[in-house]
Amino acid sequence: MKTKDMTIIAVMAALICVAGPLSIAAGPIPLSLASFAVYLAGAVLGAKRGPLAVAIYLLIGMVGVPVFSGFSGGIQKLASVTGGYLIGYLPCAWLTGLAVKPEQTEAQPKWKLPAMMVAGTAVLYIVGTAWFMIQTRNSLAASMGMCVVPFLPGDAIKIVAAALLAWPIRKAIYR
Repeated sequence: MKTKDMTIIAVMAALICVAGPLSIAAGPIPLSLASFAVYLAGAVLGAKRGPLAVAIYLLIGMVGVPVFSGFSGGIQKLASVTGGYLIGYLPCAWLTGLAVKPEQTEAQPKWKLPAMMVAGTAVLYIVGTAWFMIQTRNSLAASMGMCVVPFLPGDAIKIVAAALLAWPIRKAIYR
């Protein structure tokens, strides 16, 4: 791995660490900017390096640095009701990264990146909601009402914003 690659991975992990704590309490699952940063990590770094940036973020949080929602940290956060969503960031970044090829600087076709972000979000919701259901013993309908439906509009906005920003960032990095 080149120094440039390691630097970009570190910068994307840092971006997730900065975005992650910025959250609004929205019931048991907070509304956070972390997913936006995860979309960017996958879109900018690709399917191999994007999840690596997410894994670094998770490790930083697990050792206690307050990079999770609400400026929290520690391994106990992964065992909490929100832990599944944190773990779900890994496949979300991977699926998003499948939309780009290494060093690619132009969207071809234009719909592919946002579509893979939507697919990544679906897996994020599945992993997170399943974990939430295990932790709370809530029904699927109740869990969807608390953990998915309220977040759909915000995640749609984050996907559009990340898809629009990804190509200029990639162009600047891989020129």
